[in-house]
Parts: sequence; C-alpha cells; structure tokens
Amino acid sequence: MKIENTKAQMRKGVLEFCILSVLKDDDAYVAEILSTLKDAKLLVVEGTIYPLLTRLKNAGLLNYRWEESTSGPPRKYYGLTETGKLFLKELNTTWSELHNAVSIVTSQKTTKK
Repeated sequence: MKIENTKAQMRKGVLEFCILSVLKDDDAYVAEILSTLKDAKLLVVEGTIYPLLTRLKNAGLLNYRWEESTSGPPRKYYGLTETGKLFLKELNTTWSELHNAVSIVTSQKTTKK
C-alpha cells in the first residue's frame, strides 16, 4: 500500500469542507480559493476544484456571480448560499467530533487482550 494514495484520499475527504470554510466570510474566485488552500499546505489543482465547485453549486450550497476584472477577463466569484452556511455549520460539528474521536484513538496505548 502506498502512503501517497492514502494521503490523497484523506485530503479529498476534507476538501469540500475546506472550500466551504474558505467561502464562509467572503466570496472568492478560483485563484483565491486555490491560494488559500495552498497557503494551508493543501495542494489542489484547478482540474480538481472546478468539478467540485460545480457539484457544490448544483447541490445548492454555492452560488456565483461574474465580476469585471481590471487585469483580464471577468471573474466568477463563488459564495455560500443560506443552505451552504447551514451545511458548513453541520460539517464543523462533525469535524470537531471526528477530530476528537481520532485524537482519542490515536493517542491511546494499545492493550493486549
């Protein structure tokens, strides 16, 4: 089993949560989202993020708007819908519970039975 595959699967599992979290306070366009994820050492490529943003939009969690740019073509800004905000709140609770559970399990000493 290759560690890189496992690491990639772990990142994929939290990517939706991270993207929604990036958008919790302000709308952002793809380059800003990618930059925020990169700064957090969560490397994602455009080919991965566009289908995910479309899926989140189709699920009613995101909306978007076009805005003119002074340095190129118009930009598509993504933001959370009210449904997306509620969904993110639930994900925050789930993440907290999962983080606590994993911390307990991974810090326990193993006992022989």
